[in-house]
Amino acid sequence: MEIQQITGLIAQGEGKNLEFKESSIKLPNNLFETVCAFLNTEGGDIILGVSDDGKITGINKDAISRLKKDIANLSNNTQKLSPVFMLGAEEINIKGKLILFIKVPESSMVHKTNNEVYIRNEDGDYKVMQIEKIAEIVNRKKGYFSEQTVYPYIKFEDFNINLIKRAKALIENNNNSHPWIKLDYKAFLERSGFYKKSHKGTEGYTLAAVLFFGTDELIHSIVPAYKFDALVKKFNIDHYDDRLTVRTNLLDAYDLLMGFIEKHINDPFYLDGIIRISLRGKIFRELIANIIAHREYLSASPAVITIFKEKIVFKNPNNPRQHGIIDPENFTPYAKNPTISKFMLQMGRVEEIGSGMKNVYKYLPLFKKNAQVEFIDDEFFSTVVDLETRGETRGETRGEIEKTKDRILKHILINPSITKPEIATIIGISLKGIEWQISKLKKEGILKRIGPNKGGYWEIDEKYKKDFESSKKIEG
Repeated sequence: MEIQQITGLIAQGEGKNLEFKESSIKLPNNLFETVCAFLNTEGGDIILGVSDDGKITGINKDAISRLKKDIANLSNNTQKLSPVFMLGAEEINIKGKLILFIKVPESSMVHKTNNEVYIRNEDGDYKVMQIEKIAEIVNRKKGYFSEQTVYPYIKFEDFNINLIKRAKALIENNNNSHPWIKLDYKAFLERSGFYKKSHKGTEGYTLAAVLFFGTDELIHSIVPAYKFDALVKKFNIDHYDDRLTVRTNLLDAYDLLMGFIEKHINDPFYLDGIIRISLRGKIFRELIANIIAHREYLSASPAVITIFKEKIVFKNPNNPRQHGIIDPENFTPYAKNPTISKFMLQMGRVEEIGSGMKNVYKYLPLFKKNAQVEFIDDEFFSTVVDLETRGETRGETRGEIEKTKDRILKHILINPSITKPEIATIIGISLKGIEWQISKLKKEGILKRIGPNKGGYWEIDEKYKKDFESSKKIEG
């Protein structure tokens, strides 16, 4: 943010989307009330080191680094902000006085601070007391797509022109008569849906544009927590055998993640008539495209791909439409990021919404006999490709079964209200595997369900609980 832009904001005074707060050596006590209100309403800017009447009071230079770290840590702390929403602060020097600028976008979720919901009005932050009002906020956000967040201060010159050239070449290779090919670069971005006018009347390039064509520095400044993690845990389950961290544009991210898959997963020989088909490519290009096209990019959580000996697990932060396992025969496809999905379709990197999932079901049994896949729509969207189907234990050794059982019990001890899909997502095995393990624990008298599936909780046998805790299995 340039000094001229900041001084212009300060000159216009506080309003629905702008808040000043004095802050010399510590964060204001009500900072996260404003953060919460902006997230729940239309977003806004917070300037620390400025009084209510617009006077620049400044921040102590010895405290500035600590305050920036506190903002990042607290915004990622569920005790302070729930759900978490990673924020950063930009340090700006105005005539020798330091201030901090915090950009808070509108979120696609309803947030609480100190277990209270706040919204923003012209006069300030207001606590929402009525259930009906909270329901109204939820309903308004149902149609929200964070990829379409507009950043008016981003200019065409901020993008990497080589990425735009590359995207056009991919589209032309996929369809040499595509109408976007003859457009100049700016018109190409506009036609592709990367430039829009928001419901607030502002216009500019979107988060989707930044993710595809931004430099790494630009991407990290807008979404500092954004990353993909790819791990191999075939031998070292507690750590990893190999790891790739991707924090770059989506064009390179796709290639890097596919390269990681090709490095660690074999491609069996398969002929469709007289033509060889890459089954690995058919299956995993869809799953890579899915984790890119449908993740929630404003979430502080990474998207993760984990390759185990007998399964591959994909997990990405998500705004769920339905909770639980998706029935491929009875579900309505829904694009979480329609602009990103549409653009990847034009480049030939993804099928139409819904078709990709069908391809996975079609080619997976050819990739490995009796292999299975589950798609689980929850706070994290999980795809579990199970390549081992020998008996009810699905190929686990006795030691691995005991280890999985201990991990399930550990998470139940931490959170007795945890759901089966949540356990499956955290541990990284299929929901069916979790259900089989829990069924065994119930038969052994170790675990009991109290109350209904929704609103109930788990209870562990007291004797086993004491033995379990004393053996320090709860650690880690």
